[in-house]
Amino acid sequence: MFIVYVQKAELSHKIFSNVRPDAFNLISHPYGKKKLTSQNLSVPIELRLLCRDINLETSQTVFVGPYLSSKARADFNKDYILFNVGLMNMPIDLPGTGFRKAKFAVKRLIEILTDCAKECKSQLKSGKEPSCLIDFWMQEILNEIDSMPQSGVNQYPPHSSDIDIGSYLFDFLFAAQDASTSSLLWAIMLLDQHPAVLAKVREEVGRIWSPESNTLITAEQLREMKYTQAVAREIIRYRTPAAMVPHIAREDFPLTESYTIPKGTIVFPSVSDSSLQGFIDPEQFDPDRFSEKRQEDKIYKRNYLGFGIGAHQCIGQQYALNHLVLFIAMFTLLFDFKRHKSDGCDEIIYVPTTCPNPSF
Repeated sequence: MFIVYVQKAELSHKIFSNVRPDAFNLISHPYGKKKLTSQNLSVPIELRLLCRDINLETSQTVFVGPYLSSKARADFNKDYILFNVGLMNMPIDLPGTGFRKAKFAVKRLIEILTDCAKECKSQLKSGKEPSCLIDFWMQEILNEIDSMPQSGVNQYPPHSSDIDIGSYLFDFLFAAQDASTSSLLWAIMLLDQHPAVLAKVREEVGRIWSPESNTLITAEQLREMKYTQAVAREIIRYRTPAAMVPHIAREDFPLTESYTIPKGTIVFPSVSDSSLQGFIDPEQFDPDRFSEKRQEDKIYKRNYLGFGIGAHQCIGQQYALNHLVLFIAMFTLLFDFKRHKSDGCDEIIYVPTTCPNPSF
């Protein structure tokens, strides 16, 4: 078996853009403790698990809203941890292994989400107004089913069964969870490292929204936070959550004039390497590169691969960016924080997305 690691942005772009039966398959792992605020201000709090829990709660609410009971949420969280641990294990399907536990956890997770799909259909048929992603999605499916007699169609829409919907919801939640948790952690770390950026974010957010208003930040206010949006985009570029996205060559593929990737080769186009190419002083954390004046996001667009490109470009990228901007806005305005420094805390770890060292 061959393994090819691709550093150049243009070649990574070429692989992302050729996910099709005669070129590449996008591949991933086969399947595919909460702490309260310390009362002792001298004791640091580890944020990784807290950010994970916040993000899981947010994504569950956005995608399946009221259809997850308190018990279902608790069961979901336990099984999601087993699944996440399984991602970091060798794919050896034997009793007692992390992989086997992850395999059964995925089955239970999909069962929970399948029940959500069934309940959603029932509620919408009873006249419930849509309030979350699955509602709007299912509303379209039900409208299509209702129109079947008039259109002469006698088959249900493809992928519209409860278990199909549950499986897709699991994919959405997985995609929304780990990568976004990574970005929240990098946001806190990088803002602590760059006090001038933090001050500028606080000034902008404070001009647009006040916690004392007792109102939620609106979509319009979020769009006004231009600098905070630039900070979010720079976080994704500078510390890309998914450093590499594995593919497998379905056929021999001419990558360059002088090299053809053999059929069956596992190919790793490097998103992180691509994001450090072309940009001005790419090793520097610099949100101003996304300003109207510099527009490096447009000039070097082909190198900005944090959300992929082509057929498998992340469909949730706007959700992810909005989520990150909202988190930065609220966290910076509601909290004073200082990072606890320890040996190795600036190192990047992979769990499986990139994160600051857990000592942070």
